[in-house]
Amino acid sequence: MSSELVGKDLVWRVQLGPMEVAFNPLTLATSLGLALVLGVVALWFRRGIPKDPEAAPSRRLVLLSAFLEFVDGQILGAMEKGIKRALLPFVATLFLFVWVSNLAPLLPIPGLVAPTRDLNVTLGLALLVYALSHVYGIRAKGVLRHGKSYLEPFPVMLPMNLVGDFGRTLSHAFRLFGNILGGAIMLAVIFPVLVDLVSRFRWVLGGLLLLLGLGVLGGLARRGRRKACYAFGAAWLGIAVLFVLQVWSPLVWVAPLAFVVGTGAGVVLNFFFGIFAGTIQALVFTLLAAAYIQMAAE
Repeated sequence: MSSELVGKDLVWRVQLGPMEVAFNPLTLATSLGLALVLGVVALWFRRGIPKDPEAAPSRRLVLLSAFLEFVDGQILGAMEKGIKRALLPFVATLFLFVWVSNLAPLLPIPGLVAPTRDLNVTLGLALLVYALSHVYGIRAKGVLRHGKSYLEPFPVMLPMNLVGDFGRTLSHAFRLFGNILGGAIMLAVIFPVLVDLVSRFRWVLGGLLLLLGLGVLGGLARRGRRKACYAFGAAWLGIAVLFVLQVWSPLVWVAPLAFVVGTGAGVVLNFFFGIFAGTIQALVFTLLAAAYIQMAAE
């Protein structure tokens, strides 16, 4: 086994006879860890289901029912009842795995990466959906009728239908991979720019911060909140002292300002590219998976 650095990703290569297998150990470890966590959480929810059907529902059961109703109504939609019931466990699990994979980098754990930032992971999930679409298509229509659908509207269209079918799978994988990787690249590009802007315009940002602090301090004083006013006033005075000390040592001022701006920008950007975009991409990927399986089964 050998290892090498490709960009900033560690890649391990294993020689298995005539075939060489390459994989990212961080992605593999994160994927397995998330799958294990989801399994433990599933068992925890299962233990919260009362054995007596007449008993009052527990909080875990209510939360689980709400999630399944969301998947049933928003993702599976108007799908035929029989296939909807069969697909519900798979689609719910797929959504949860993609969702937690997208949100994984938000956890304060060193080395944790988003598995969906790796094309191998998204392509594997898309191929799984591709295989299941054929399984449900054969179940619903039979082998001959399912195979005949690739000869429509004319037998000469068979190559184009096959290419379009697999191209749809590639698009399914690349859409999730590109959006998650693009969000990570945007974060990597924006943070250095913010640090540079803070260093270049520290006087302007510092003055605005002091004026904002005065406004908040005046509002607290008018409302008669003396303790909060004293505490915030002490903090504002400390910031003002740092602003004055910048004449002798710019780092004394730039460092705390960069921390404040960087933390605020990090929260906003992580919310958008992490929580919001990650949730939307998980929902879109799962919606497309359900739609592809439904198309094959019709």
